[in-house]
Amino acid sequence: MPARIQGVLTAIVTPFDAAGAVCPDRLRRQVRRQMQFGNGIFCNGTNGEFFVLNTEEKLRVTQTCVDEAAGKVPVVAHIGENSTATTIRLGQDVAAMGVDAVSVITPSFVPLRQHELIYHYTAIADAVPVPVFLYNIPARTGNTIEPATAAALARHPNIVGIKDSAGSYESLKGFLDAVRDIPDFDVLSGPDHLAHQGFLEGCSACISGLANVCPEGVSLIWKHFRDGDVAKSKAAQDFISGLRKDLYAVCFAPAAVKKATALLGEDVGDSRYPILFSEQDLATIREVVAKYGNVPAF
Repeated sequence: MPARIQGVLTAIVTPFDAAGAVCPDRLRRQVRRQMQFGNGIFCNGTNGEFFVLNTEEKLRVTQTCVDEAAGKVPVVAHIGENSTATTIRLGQDVAAMGVDAVSVITPSFVPLRQHELIYHYTAIADAVPVPVFLYNIPARTGNTIEPATAAALARHPNIVGIKDSAGSYESLKGFLDAVRDIPDFDVLSGPDHLAHQGFLEGCSACISGLANVCPEGVSLIWKHFRDGDVAKSKAAQDFISGLRKDLYAVCFAPAAVKKATALLGEDVGDSRYPILFSEQDLATIREVVAKYGNVPAF
């Protein structure tokens, strides 16, 4: 078995230049910024705008992250596509770049039954030569991986865990309970407000969009928990939960994250999809950045 992935992986934004093209140099800076705090990298995810990247761009993003991380922190690449065959092709190309693992979102648009999801993920895990994480985010795809399905897939030797981004404690707990007795299968928490609770209940890692905005604050949730200081971990979580509440009130969460990252002075460009920020939106995000720009000494 490969080394277990633990701690914080940042769902890293994909920087674009003024012309809207992927900018590897700016992405390298963001990878280094996360590595300063020990955060791993989760690339081509929702915060990375995978849904508006073409295949060549996804490969360029992945290669850039792998090269810059240089084995110092784990890199997990999201490869989920709407067809099984396309996901496999992308996964094989990404695996050749040296990622530590891949993550696969459920297909969207077509409503799938649980046995169809089992077929889809089994075929991918059979064909892709690096560890596979399931990725549950039903609000975006319309398809839900049920806990019993995750438990069934956990028996596959190349399926090593699940990222749950359903958004609720109940969903996260359902997966933790379903696989608690299955060795070498990890649950990763997706919602930033559940990172601390997830660690308390057995999650090995969290995938954080807000680490783009506050890499130190999110890292402290894990570091204090790892070191046995649950109170300080909870204090860091409360800080990040406040950031989440204030920032996500503006608009679609990944768009708000990228704009806040840009307003911190990080040259990540604009989101590709049609998000329009009013002057009030920008004023609110500036206030949030000012409020949470300095991490207290937890």
